[in-house]
Order: sequence, then C-alpha cells, then structure tokens
Amino acid sequence: MNVILNGESRELTDGATAEDAVAAAGASDAERGVAVAVEGEVVPRSEWAERVLSEGETVEVVHAVQGG
Repeated sequence: MNVILNGESRELTDGATAEDAVAAAGASDAERGVAVAVEGEVVPRSEWAERVLSEGETVEVVHAVQGG
C-alpha cells in the first residue's frame, strides 16, 4: 500500500499502522518528542499500534529537537 509519509510517496505493507510509519520514518516509538498525524489529525501515542493506515493517506511523523 502507498501512503504519503512526510511529503514523499512510500510503500508500506498492507495493514500497516501509525507505529509502522514511525519506524519507516526512521524514528523510534520509544523516543520522547515524536508525534504522528494522519490526514491532519494527531494520533495519540497510545493508539499508534491500533491506527491502521489506508491507501493514499497522508502521514506526518515529526520529532521535536531541543536546542538554542
């Protein structure tokens, strides 16, 4: 299945979840400061493993970076 992950078309396995998208984006689901939005809606971390993605959905995985 193809999704738009952080602005780029990416192929994920059928039945992929938001948690799978985090891994595909190169982030760890254990890291603090990682957030996921699907179709503009933030997905709570507690729902990442259950939120199944659909063909063509837009997924944004962001990682907050501290600095100054």
